[in-house]
Amino acid sequence: MLNQDSLSQLKGLKSQMEAEKERTEAVIKGTQNRYGFAVLDDGREIFIPPDEMLKAFPDDRVMVCIRPTKDNKTIADIEKLVDSPLADFTGRCVRKGKAVFVEPDLKQLNRWLFIPPHARNGVKEGDYLRCAILRHPIRDGKPQAKVLAVIGNDSTPGIENLYSMAKYRLASEWSNASKQEVERLVAQCKPLETGKRRDLTDLEFISIDTVKTQDIDDALYAEISNDGWTLFVAIADPTAYIDTASDLHRDVAARGASIYFHGDVLPMLPEQLSQDTCALSEGSDRPALVCKIAISDNGQVGDFEFIEATVRSRGKLSYYGVERYINGQGDELMSHATPLEALYAVFRALRANREENGLVMEDRQEFRWILNDSKQIESIEPFEKLLSQKLVEECMIAANRCAASFLREHKANGPFVTHAGIRPDRLDEARKFLTMHAPQVAELDPTTVEGYREIMRCLSTTDHKLPLRGMVNRLLTRAGLSQEPGPHMGMALETYTNCTSPLRKYVDFLVHQQIKALLHQQPADRVNPALLADLAERLLNSRTATLEAERWLAGKYLARLASAGEVVFRGRITHVNSSGFTVRLEDSGLEGFVDLRKDPEKFSYDKWTASLTSTTRRFQLEQSVELRFVDVDTANQYRAMFELVQGCGLKPPKAEPEAKDATTAQVPGTGS
Repeated sequence: MLNQDSLSQLKGLKSQMEAEKERTEAVIKGTQNRYGFAVLDDGREIFIPPDEMLKAFPDDRVMVCIRPTKDNKTIADIEKLVDSPLADFTGRCVRKGKAVFVEPDLKQLNRWLFIPPHARNGVKEGDYLRCAILRHPIRDGKPQAKVLAVIGNDSTPGIENLYSMAKYRLASEWSNASKQEVERLVAQCKPLETGKRRDLTDLEFISIDTVKTQDIDDALYAEISNDGWTLFVAIADPTAYIDTASDLHRDVAARGASIYFHGDVLPMLPEQLSQDTCALSEGSDRPALVCKIAISDNGQVGDFEFIEATVRSRGKLSYYGVERYINGQGDELMSHATPLEALYAVFRALRANREENGLVMEDRQEFRWILNDSKQIESIEPFEKLLSQKLVEECMIAANRCAASFLREHKANGPFVTHAGIRPDRLDEARKFLTMHAPQVAELDPTTVEGYREIMRCLSTTDHKLPLRGMVNRLLTRAGLSQEPGPHMGMALETYTNCTSPLRKYVDFLVHQQIKALLHQQPADRVNPALLADLAERLLNSRTATLEAERWLAGKYLARLASAGEVVFRGRITHVNSSGFTVRLEDSGLEGFVDLRKDPEKFSYDKWTASLTSTTRRFQLEQSVELRFVDVDTANQYRAMFELVQGCGLKPPKAEPEAKDATTAQVPGTGS
């Protein structure tokens, strides 16, 4: 039995240990392993052992007890749940014995969640699911989930698209409020009867698009002028119908853009508006925002005017039909010869001017996916970009340039599309790169439009031993949205925006709102940083969803080809880093990765030459390589993984030193 002194010492020790503990709130940070960290509000990160991590999910806000261990380390024990933001999530049904679980498709949550019998909703092993938390693990570390919906399984047509839509929370249905709003708008809103629009129905507008396109958001007309041409770009006007304070507008803004999957589309606008009421359909009078542009003989964009108008398209022409006409084979389009001839002349002038004074992206081999009835890739076909597509593109760029100039001149607060070119934090590296590989342009200022344009033109020539234009891509930033006008370096333009697709893109919809506010002498102040940041985040989320679905489909297609035998693919290296390189297959355009970290040889990465070199092999940007498909990396958005064919990338043998002539060679020991 302990005496009084011992009891007093023990009590003091317990008090000291309790005093050394700290209780505070923290956010749980998961890892790829079973342990995690408690991130305190003051920025400290405290280790959470695996047994404690079972009590919480990543991003949970909890009360933790921070205490020292016997080996003088600090750990956190989870004591109480404050808030858990984990709502519904996607995953796949897995089974262990008779127990049914969902494997969540969530980063840093590498644990199965038990689904009790009453919450299974008829689920089967292998099903893709949308679930929610039924029981939090805070008490005993044993969480439970419930099935909200079964998305499908591997045999469901288009499961790749359906699952990606659910995973990234893309809206596939319209709210009841929006549906009711559309019905009311179609019945009551009559923008052509206001008397405030200019009647341009006498102009022979034509639309040029794919045969299946129904959401036609632009039509073109051109005529000869004294010093060139007058180009009219008519753009569908959904802002004439949609009130900015409506539920419909909030739903449209939340979508951000029409989202195109292979075999599926999530439209930004309800189809009743985008394909009927607002679309510039052949033979129908429609409200439009028209950009009237003076184009000079040398292709310069001159004076312009934006007009709220009524237009009537005289023909819905296809890209292929117009291509045939341009090549002298489309007699069936002779009735549209007047606008087509003028539009083709405008295109040539605009294109030549941009090639001389701006930057034009090089044409890259394009590919078309042919899907079967199960929405799987049946085949992939190469195709070239048509002149008719380039014609429409040049007219749209001209209108977009005018829209940006109009917003800038009237001091509207955006939105502008800006592209800074070289990342500000990589400018010193860029200058060193130019000094090494292109000294003739190393002194130019890459932060100016003129300097950047000349640098890119120099790097794009074929006079260099290395693919310099591709090598500099790692130093470039991405285009973004801004309230303030700024240069678009990628096109070598002082200012730019997008206005020609308001049925499909919310940025264009916003630009229309701003332009029309100015036309009505109202302040163009509908844009703010928070709006643009939210829109950029939504667009990134949509791109991530479509990329994941595409990679998933592509991986299945490659696996099917590889299963036929020892299939060798030929690809070209498009990006190099210290781990390996990305390749683009030459016959399909599909991309994947070659991981060299586990290769028996050690490779050295040289960023200045964009190459990986070992004792016997070397791989360089733009190099052609032979590959075999290995698998898809499901943890990395279904990225295709390849391995190199044996002997690929071998360095050329070193040349043997030339032997001396036998008649003049000195024989050892005999003198000269």
